Amino acid sequence: MIEIGRTIISRNVIEKEFRCDLRKCKGACCIEGDSGAPLTPEEAEIIQNIYPFFKEYLPEENIRIIEGRGFSMIDHDGDLVTPLIGNGQCVYSFYDETGILSCSIEKAFNNKKTNFRKPLSCHLFPVRITEYKNFDAVNYEELDICKSALVCGKSMQIPLFRFLKEPLIRKYGEEWYQELEIAANHIKNSKESTFRKL
Repeated sequence: MIEIGRTIISRNVIEKEFRCDLRKCKGACCIEGDSGAPLTPEEAEIIQNIYPFFKEYLPEENIRIIEGRGFSMIDHDGDLVTPLIGNGQCVYSFYDETGILSCSIEKAFNNKKTNFRKPLSCHLFPVRITEYKNFDAVNYEELDICKSALVCGKSMQIPLFRFLKEPLIRKYGEEWYQELEIAANHIKNSKESTFRKL
């Protein structure tokens, strides 16, 4: 574990190599799981406000669910999350022309229609943050759907925390991320030094 400020970070966040391979996984993270993506109340309000900007990318079924049930919901654990359609798919996702499940909110962002990219929990995936009273636990969630991302990350030698640089800075800021880089370099150098001695 690594401690930076009020965060405790799993070494897996630094040591795992990871890069999404959408050609292989087809956006499975938008459909796997028994609940929607976690939201903050502020994010739920933003999504409702920018709905007109990403609605055009959604199938009719998704639109009916959003306009019938609302823009967020409370799941069985009492958490605020994105709604799901019948098969467990996030209501804000759609299949693009290549058969990849994509985010309508992010598409609107990429098309410069909004400055909100997507919920932070989605942006950080597969890192999960659990907020406790005195600290945040920052952990890597290993899932079968991301096996191809581990292969891709290893082949390209991209540590998970560098793949997630943008959302980690979005959450904790530049200074925090720079401290994480320092910690990662220290761990890497220590390992290399140990191997040389062996």
